[in-house]
Formats: sequence, C-alpha cells, structure tokens
Amino acid sequence: MSIRLLYITKDPNVALIAEAAGVDWIFVDLEYRGKNLRQIGRNTVISTHTIKDVEGIRQVLTRSRLLVRVNPLGEWSEGEVDSAIAAGADAVMLPFFKTKEEVYRFVRLVGGRVEAWLLLETMDAVRDIDKILEAPGIDYIHVGLNDLHIERKTRFMFEFLADGSMDALAREIQATGVAFGIGGMARIGELLPPAEHILAEHYRLGSVGVILARSFCSQPISDQKAEFARHFDDGVRAIRAMELWLAEQDAVFFEFNRLQVQREVRMVLDSLWESP
Repeated sequence: MSIRLLYITKDPNVALIAEAAGVDWIFVDLEYRGKNLRQIGRNTVISTHTIKDVEGIRQVLTRSRLLVRVNPLGEWSEGEVDSAIAAGADAVMLPFFKTKEEVYRFVRLVGGRVEAWLLLETMDAVRDIDKILEAPGIDYIHVGLNDLHIERKTRFMFEFLADGSMDALAREIQATGVAFGIGGMARIGELLPPAEHILAEHYRLGSVGVILARSFCSQPISDQKAEFARHFDDGVRAIRAMELWLAEQDAVFFEFNRLQVQREVRMVLDSLWESP
C-alpha cells in the first residue's frame, strides 16, 4: 500500500493541485498556542490558518481528505474541535500532548464524528506511549520529529531516526495496532539524508504517513500556476515510483539503507559542529 502523503496549505488553488497530483490528505493548521515559545530561533513556520480556510479547502476537495490540527488541549478545545468538524474536517489532530488523560479527553471531544489523530511531539508522550494508545478511538498517530528534537536538545531532527529511538517507538506503536507516520520529507534526490533514504526508513519501520515538507514545492503559485502544478506532480510521481521500487527490496537492502542514514546524519552533525 502506498504511503499516505500529507500537505499543509490554506490555499484552495494549491489544495486542488496537490489533490490532482495524488496527495491523500490536505492539512490545515490551526495550531498557534505556545508554538512561538517552543520554536523560537528555529527555521520553522507558525501557520496563520483559520476556520474560514478549513471551509474554503472543504469546498474544493473531491478526492483528498481534509485534516485539521487544533491547539494543544485546553479550555478552548471543545469549541475548536466542534468548529473544525462543522467546517468539514475528515480528521482532527491533537498536537503536543503529554499524558493519557489529555488523549482520552480529546478522543471524547471528537466523539467518533471524524477520525481522531495524534501528533506525538513530547518525550513524556514517548515514554508513556503504550498507556496513551490504550485510549479507544485513536485512528492514527504521527511522530513529530521537529519538536522532539527541540525537546531532546539535539542538533538535527533526524537524530531520533538514526540513533534507534524511532525503532523502539515504532515497535511500541505497532504492538497497539494503531497506524503511524513519521515527520516530513523533501523531494526525491534532495537534502541530506536524501528523501529516498528517508522513505526507505518509513518502509522498514512500518510507517504509513509522511508530511511533504515546505521545500517540496517552494515556488510561489502566483508566479506560474501551470509550472507549479507540473513541479508538484513530478515530485509526487517520483515518490510513487520510488515506492514501487522499495516494495521489491529485501531485508538486506533496508539494513544497508538504515546504516547509510546513520552515516548521513553524522555528516550533517559534523557540518553543524564546523559551522560558526
């Protein structure tokens, strides 16, 4: 089965292009509480999406499904979950949770009306993941490598993948039967570790979902819509072609790739230590 591709946008035109290219989930991001403090000084984006954006995306989608991330749990959560569902969300995602009590409450708020997704971004949640996933009604959990690497005070977000932490977490999640995904991914052939090596790690670990990174299609759509669409479509086609190839590989290949990713992460870390 192909990995589910998620793409964050509030632009209906971009959503239509992503849908036509084969993106499975369009992701509208309503989270803002606490993100500036958590991610201060980082090369990250704090989204400015609104419920109106959810409604706008809902109106144009015909095949892709609609995911809405709300804020971490608080007194505002019931209203946010209800608003997201009323605006047309197919799934609502809870970020930055730490305890099973938060997850149980979130699942109750969703109440089976749509899918209940979790974004695992804290080490407290990693440590208690077996208890957290005992909550009935969790449809999917995504491992957020960026916030985890901030909390762990590591230099590079893929250290969690390279140092064995993701292997241990994947085994615990798989034991519960809950579907999971991991982090984000650039275009095939780009960055270090290259996206194709990261994709192979998804297959080795049993991940079924990945967020397409900002760099996946960074040119403004306003420049040339047709060129933007072609660029996006080419990127998704390359992922799907790589998946067909990966499906034919054996355990020896995936072990070689795991070690290669470790070497590439060390290369990145070495370059960071050499930076002024």
